[in-house]
Amino acid sequence: MQVPHNAFVLVADGRKALFFRNKGDAEFPNLQVEHAVEQPNPADRDQKTDAAGRARSTQSGSGAPAVAQGGSNHAAGGGAQFAESRGSMGETDYHQQEEDRFAAETAEMLKRRALAKEYESLIIIAPPKTLGELRKHYHKEVSSRLAGELAKDLTGHSVPDIEKALVAA
Repeated sequence: MQVPHNAFVLVADGRKALFFRNKGDAEFPNLQVEHAVEQPNPADRDQKTDAAGRARSTQSGSGAPAVAQGGSNHAAGGGAQFAESRGSMGETDYHQQEEDRFAAETAEMLKRRALAKEYESLIIIAPPKTLGELRKHYHKEVSSRLAGELAKDLTGHSVPDIEKALVAA
């Protein structure tokens, strides 16, 4: 991938964002750290205090089954529609929720900087899930400056490794 001189390069995951400027040229990037943001985000199990709740419900909306003519407990055409259902309520994944919020905040920061004309060209490197969440929040000014995306998790890699991954993409 060609990385234009002075391009803004974001390397992010769900809790860390590294902002670089390419001080090199398009073929030989020289990324310089401009800003870094890291947010603590413990594992989901460490953020929860209780098990998921449970619910009982019937599709008819009342606790008693409907009785059709003839004394049968089956409504015309399908008695199973009034059967009670029991199950656990869906658990909230607090860790993922926090990662999604961080991605939305990062996209908002990209928007502010684009509107302030702080960059002309943008390259984003993020894991597929984070990249998808960022895309949901791209402003048109961010999208218009987007020169490329790389779906990889490189936040824990050295700057030379990030430069190599960009050149190879």
